[in-house]
Amino acid sequence: MSLILDGNHAASAIKHKVREAIAESGTQPRLAVVLVGHDPASKIYVRNKAKDCEQCGIDSVTYVLPEDTSEEKLVELIRSLSNDDSVHGILVQLPLPKHINKDHVISAIKPEKDVDGFTKANTMAMLDGKFRFVPCTPGGIIELMRFYKIPIVGRHCVIVGRSDIVGKPMATIALWNNATTTICHSHTRNLGGICKSADILISATGRKNLIKPEFIKPNTTIIDVGMNRDKDGKLCGDCNPEAYERSSAYTPVPGGVGPMTRAMLLLNAVTAAGLKVRLDW
Repeated sequence: MSLILDGNHAASAIKHKVREAIAESGTQPRLAVVLVGHDPASKIYVRNKAKDCEQCGIDSVTYVLPEDTSEEKLVELIRSLSNDDSVHGILVQLPLPKHINKDHVISAIKPEKDVDGFTKANTMAMLDGKFRFVPCTPGGIIELMRFYKIPIVGRHCVIVGRSDIVGKPMATIALWNNATTTICHSHTRNLGGICKSADILISATGRKNLIKPEFIKPNTTIIDVGMNRDKDGKLCGDCNPEAYERSSAYTPVPGGVGPMTRAMLLLNAVTAAGLKVRLDW
């Protein structure tokens, strides 16, 4: 029977350690979250992040701006928060409205407050193996595998998807963890054959049923980052459910990668405040 990699369980353990670190330090980290517009999914994410912060003793302040906010006004706010010594971390909820250039906004965040790890300075540092802030989803995936003692060193890690948020940083982090890494994307030939060579298969495409059962060899660990809805409106990942059954371990959707992404944000927020949390599993 396949092992279910329960992200809620692992995230709870991280939250406990974050609470302890804050209580022992006497410092309350402050996280500024900026939301532009009224995207329903983004509003849910921001609300959940605020709840997580409250549970752990992090002061979370949310700035909700209208959909028609200009790029200039948004960048002005970000620069103001970057220069505010009482704010330790800044998170801009993505996606932004189409009239706003995401890169211009992210570049206005000081690297030492960039808890998403998206600024160019932090991206380049990650390529050099200097991890100030690990992007939350890839970082959460690594910690989930460590929590469940899933071996990474020397294993073939196939990543399906090449986004700046998951695919590319995931490949870099996997390499620094001594995995042999392959990235697949929409132009990859023989996707099934490459997936079948994976010891660890990470899919982050947002395309339901992309990963078929015949893509999975025995003893493969599946990390399903996809968030889709099936014909009945139920949340599902990128993988056909029968693919999970062929694996040795897999992340459920929901309840797998999502909680770990939010837990890593908490870790990055306390890091930005100068606190250290030791994950000793």
